Amino acid sequence: MSAPGEDTFSHDEDEMDEVECEESEMAEDGGVEGEGEGEGESEVYVPGLQPLQPGEELEMDRSAYRIFDVLEDGDGEAREQYPLSMLLCAGTQASTALSNRLLIMRMHNLHGTEKEEGESSDEESDDEEEDEDKKPQMELAMMSHYGGVNRVRVSHPGAERALAAVWSDKGKVEIFDLKTSLEAIHNSAAMAEFIKNQKEAKPLFSFSGHMTEGFALDWSCKVPGRLVTGDCKKNIHVWEPQEGGASWTVDQRPFSSHSKSVEDLQWSPTEATVFASCSVDQSIRIWDTRAPPNSMMSTNEAHSSDVNVISWNRSEPFLLSGGDDGLLKVWDLRQFQASTWSASTSGRPVASFKQHSAPITSVEWNPMDSSVFAAAGADDVVSQWDLSVESSDVGARTEGLKDLPPQLLFLHQGQSEVKEIHWHPQLPGVMISTALSGFNLFRTISV
Repeated sequence: MSAPGEDTFSHDEDEMDEVECEESEMAEDGGVEGEGEGEGESEVYVPGLQPLQPGEELEMDRSAYRIFDVLEDGDGEAREQYPLSMLLCAGTQASTALSNRLLIMRMHNLHGTEKEEGESSDEESDDEEEDEDKKPQMELAMMSHYGGVNRVRVSHPGAERALAAVWSDKGKVEIFDLKTSLEAIHNSAAMAEFIKNQKEAKPLFSFSGHMTEGFALDWSCKVPGRLVTGDCKKNIHVWEPQEGGASWTVDQRPFSSHSKSVEDLQWSPTEATVFASCSVDQSIRIWDTRAPPNSMMSTNEAHSSDVNVISWNRSEPFLLSGGDDGLLKVWDLRQFQASTWSASTSGRPVASFKQHSAPITSVEWNPMDSSVFAAAGADDVVSQWDLSVESSDVGARTEGLKDLPPQLLFLHQGQSEVKEIHWHPQLPGVMISTALSGFNLFRTISV
């Protein structure tokens, strides 16, 4: 995932502590407190429904969050015991091409920030030394990268080597081997050697055939090393790995049914030759690599404006989309197959939600719960949803919340210009979001 600037990333422990302090004071789905009459009383604040009044401020509800002020590995699946650890690959979008970096981060010694229930202030004081031992730690390996990183995706487990595919604003898609970076963040001697020999990152493979920049790319989870990339001129190319995993054959004839920029791509989690795309032309299309160059199926006018992002459910035939219209839509692919698609037809989503007040910038299904998904918007809000919740499951609601869809679980705030979100595939319920103001790692009581 990419972040908008170099200052997004913390480089030492002092900066990490500062991030923790800032987030502890953030207004994330907390209560609204006012001055004067009624002081001390709090109510739930819902972004977009009511403005803050003079003297009111947002406070985080600590009982609702388990926050880490920091960010797939071989440490095991479904890990819930503290301390936790994570690996992250990221790229920057600096003001000059030479100032950009490709970063590999290892965050470890991660503990929940909420205090134990019933803990007194005396106990808090006694635990100061213990808290010092619970400070999050981070190792960071940076490689110079010429050009801003529009998007980065790391290969799935099972590939011969750990690879990062990078869409550069210089119109290239590059593949980088992450072996030495990963060794560096796990071993101090390897880190010293990495820093000593540090120079501009040299790609394992590079493709300039798009002839323009783009954002859309995705690794296949069914065929290790298979990649698909899409550009701002509507073209899509499929990459086939060669023996040894260090080279690719890219089909020079693009898949080209879209009429405008391709914004996002997703491989099917069950069919090795099938992928989905979305575009500024307002359509979502399904493709089969065995039948180029046109798409098999599509839904035209999927959104009333640009379709920015999509996510393919791992266990159900559902596709999730988010657009410039601020809408989140869930599509049943079985209905795609049952329809006759033409320029004048459009599929109907099985669910549609309008909670965000600005364009949707990122969506993703929870890899461990097929009914749960999350979304981020240009309104600086991250939302969590559960399609399994029905109106009859929801009890009496407080005034001001009755109009909210029952499927809405949680609203997370506090970041500026949220660009991308991901569920951690090995840590149940843990989310990572990246924005102009930095990374947030959090787990809510709702998931």
